[in-house]
Amino acid sequence: MLRSLLRNLLSGPVATQLRRFVIVGATTAGVQMALLWAFVDAGGLNYLVGATIAIEITIVLSYVLNNAWTFRATQNTGLHDYLAGLLKTNVVRGSAIPIQLGVLYGLVEFAAITYLIANAVAILISGLYRFVFDSLWTWG
Repeated sequence: MLRSLLRNLLSGPVATQLRRFVIVGATTAGVQMALLWAFVDAGGLNYLVGATIAIEITIVLSYVLNNAWTFRATQNTGLHDYLAGLLKTNVVRGSAIPIQLGVLYGLVEFAAITYLIANAVAILISGLYRFVFDSLWTWG
């Protein structure tokens, strides 16, 4: 069963979506990291406050890119569907914020990892959660 799941992730029908989701995620993670640095180092905000603001900005950017490219076959079109999809992805990704912030906090405060590296790890950990729920609910 696990072998079948892994094979489908690499070459099955979900593989293309997963690869696109990862590309969009890597792009928006870069934007999120740059925003986080700007908010914390240039703006003087607490790293958790800066991360929360950066996450919300990249939630919207991720939705726009994923709707147009990753989930093109099932994309949300029309104003109502587009806004409903944006709301759904905000619920999915908003529910991932405690996961990401918890990992970020734990790595910074207890493992003494710098906040930017800790944030990158937190993005990776919460990424699978976001993919599963976005693909099933936002564009399902």
